[in-house]
Amino acid sequence: MGKDRTAVLVDFGGVITSSVLRAFTDFGASLGGDPRLPLDLLARDQPSRTLLADHECGRIDAEAFERGFAERLRAHGVDVAAEGLTARMQAGLSVDQDMLALLGELRAVGYPVALVSNSFGSGTYDGVDLAAVTDAVVISADIGIRKPSRRIFAIACERLGTAPEEAVMIDDLRQNLDGAARIGIGGVLHTSAADTRRRLAEEFGISGHGRVPRL
Repeated sequence: MGKDRTAVLVDFGGVITSSVLRAFTDFGASLGGDPRLPLDLLARDQPSRTLLADHECGRIDAEAFERGFAERLRAHGVDVAAEGLTARMQAGLSVDQDMLALLGELRAVGYPVALVSNSFGSGTYDGVDLAAVTDAVVISADIGIRKPSRRIFAIACERLGTAPEEAVMIDDLRQNLDGAARIGIGGVLHTSAADTRRRLAEEFGISGHGRVPRL
């Protein structure tokens, strides 16, 4: 069993929302080519990877990312308009009300919650009142550091006033949990609100009903 934790860090895309990977794949399918192309470029094409890193760290804005990524898609045989590209890539996302309910329950019984998110596009967070569902908000473009850098997780802990070894991170990407683990933060690989709720209770003693007794 893991150590009991007293604070929660949470990702946005793919945790508070439905799957980003699925949304990007759906977008790829809409282009008429390989549905995996957008994700493959962001994962393995160095110019695309640089564009994403620069955008997530706030070095370039959404429009610059869109122009650059549209060029990379065109270089791989897909003619796509740059304007509004990030919004179209995220069109399939929906807010997971079960996750919002879980975060609300945790905060109600005394677990502070911090959002730790790599920014993407300009309207990503418009559907959620972040100030109403979290106690602190750490967005990569605002601080110039992105996940999986350990520093972004340390900043989130500092803003909550908690030590890293007293926090747990919920994320849908293993690489981000690995980054958090380097400073002692526990991790839950998110697949659904129900599974995350169970794992928080079983592995870290965290429940929306209060602390789970540990044997």
